[in-house]
Amino acid sequence: MMISGWKKRYSDILKEFKYSEKKDKESAIKLNSIVVKSDINEKISKIIKDKTVFVIGSGPSLSTAIPKLKKLKKSIKIAADSSVKVLVENGIIPDIVITDLDGDENTLKKIAKKSIFVVHAHGDNIEKIEFVKEFKNVIGTTQTEPFEKMQNFGGFTDGDRGVFLANHFCAKKIILFGMDFGNKIGKYSDTKKSQREIKLQKLNRGQSLLEWLATITKSELFTTSKPIKGFKKISYKNVDIIIT
Repeated sequence: MMISGWKKRYSDILKEFKYSEKKDKESAIKLNSIVVKSDINEKISKIIKDKTVFVIGSGPSLSTAIPKLKKLKKSIKIAADSSVKVLVENGIIPDIVITDLDGDENTLKKIAKKSIFVVHAHGDNIEKIEFVKEFKNVIGTTQTEPFEKMQNFGGFTDGDRGVFLANHFCAKKIILFGMDFGNKIGKYSDTKKSQREIKLQKLNRGQSLLEWLATITKSELFTTSKPIKGFKKISYKNVDIIIT
């Protein structure tokens, strides 16, 4: 099952970034061979359905968000893997990690048996797929047509895929932290200078996908970061009001 309208957007992504659908499929096939069939979807549904969910990225505002997130340890947190290292260093263990396996491996190993990992297969991470064997609770996702154990909830970057996941599992409210789409890249994203242009291009695509999702989702959408069309901008102080 795939979100309606995704095929067109995936086609646009392939054209814009000159990606290979064939390689995406090869990576997905390899991940499918490693992922064990389980009831993880049911576990994720129990965590997310009808709940308020935080989706955490590694944008510039993550630094200021950390103190608030530390006070809200019981809240449900979906984290892009580039944000996981600083979260764990601050005693914040995400319930769900969205990863294409380019985050800090040592940190991911530390929480390998604590968090649920939603691992994404694409043409550039085929060599890293074996690392999935480190995780206890894992599901595989693909940008292509879903098959067997491989799923497609929609989304492109780790951060926006977290929002699409929360939407798929029917979160009541979704609140973004450290999700700053624009011309600045957060220090936690570990982006090299040579990769800056393509990173900003990916962030722009991620924002456009979230703006599209905002037109079709039934979840209430909020952001504590930079304004996004379709997401209500709120302050950290008002998060407490939203989640009650």
